[in-house]
Amino acid sequence: MKLLYAIVHDEDTPRLMAELNKSGFRVTKLNSSGGFLRSGNTTLMIVVEDRQQQAVLDIIRSYSSARKAAINTNVTPSNVGGSYVPYPVEVTVGGATVFVLNVEYFEKM
Repeated sequence: MKLLYAIVHDEDTPRLMAELNKSGFRVTKLNSSGGFLRSGNTTLMIVVEDRQQQAVLDIIRSYSSARKAAINTNVTPSNVGGSYVPYPVEVTVGGATVFVLNVEYFEKM
């Protein structure tokens, strides 16, 4: 058995969970936040048989799309005298980070 931790963007979570459930996979949802952009993420926990791992990864790839977004950063220009000026920066958000672990024992109660 495998335990997959999939960290996905909040915007991708509803579609991804619906598709995983539709395909017969049970999912546990944990709210989390990213360290870099402090944006809303969701961590999904999915336990599957070894033979099902690739199917889950394919669904995650299909429903967790990376995209560009503009965020404002606070930059202190030296010639403005230390005041903060919002400066838009384009970053990539979305996509998924997946960890796959071996499960020695699993019991559903």
